[in-house]
Amino acid sequence: MSTTVETRTFYPRRGRVSQRHETALESLYPEFGVPAAPVDNRALFGRDHDVVLEIGSGMGESTLVMAQADPERDYIAVEVHPPGIGNLLALIEEHSLTNLRVHDGDGIQLLTDHVPDGALSEIRVFFPDPWPKARHHKRRIIRPGYVALMRSKLRPGGVLRCATDWVDYAEVMLEVLSADPGLRNRFAAEAPRPDWRPVTKFEQRAVDAGRRITDLCFDRIA
Repeated sequence: MSTTVETRTFYPRRGRVSQRHETALESLYPEFGVPAAPVDNRALFGRDHDVVLEIGSGMGESTLVMAQADPERDYIAVEVHPPGIGNLLALIEEHSLTNLRVHDGDGIQLLTDHVPDGALSEIRVFFPDPWPKARHHKRRIIRPGYVALMRSKLRPGGVLRCATDWVDYAEVMLEVLSADPGLRNRFAAEAPRPDWRPVTKFEQRAVDAGRRITDLCFDRIA
C-alpha cells in the first residue's frame, strides 16, 4: 500500500514544457522511466550493479555527465518538474546512455514505498529547496526522519552526500546528519567539493552572488 508523504519538500513550480520535452515525456518515459513500483535493478538496467539515487536532478545536464563518467554504477534521477524530466529523458536517448533512469515524482515517496532497505550505494541531495522562511523549515528534506529513511535505504558503507548554498541550512544539515546514530561524517566537518560534480548554472549563480557552497559526506555505519 502506498504511503502518502504529507509534508511536501519541494515547491511545485509551473514551467513551460517545450515541444522537445513534451515529446520526450510521452515517448521516452516508458523506456527510461522508473515506475511507481518496487525498484528492480535488473529490470531497469539489465544488471545488478551499485545504484546511485539523486533526489532533485533539475534539468539533468549534470546528472548525465556524472552517470557518463561512472559507467560501472547505475543512476536513478528523481525530479518533479516536467521540463527537467523531459530534458533528461531526451539527453539519455541522444547519448545512448544505459546506466541512467528517471523517476517522475517525490523522492521521499519513492524511498518510502518502492526502494528496498539497503538497496542503494549512494544518495545525493544537491541544492535542495532551502525553504528559508522559519515557518517552512518543516519542509526541508534534510531533517531527522527523512535522513533516517535515506540511511535505511543505503547498504552498509553506503554514502549520503549533500550540498547547499544557504549557510544556515548547511549548519542544520551538518547538525542533523551528525546526530543520526547510523551515519558517520567522512570529514571533520564540511567535505571538500567533489571534482566530479559539474558546476550547474544554479550553483554558478550562487557563487556569483557571493554565497558559499557547502558539501557534506556521510557514510552509513549501521
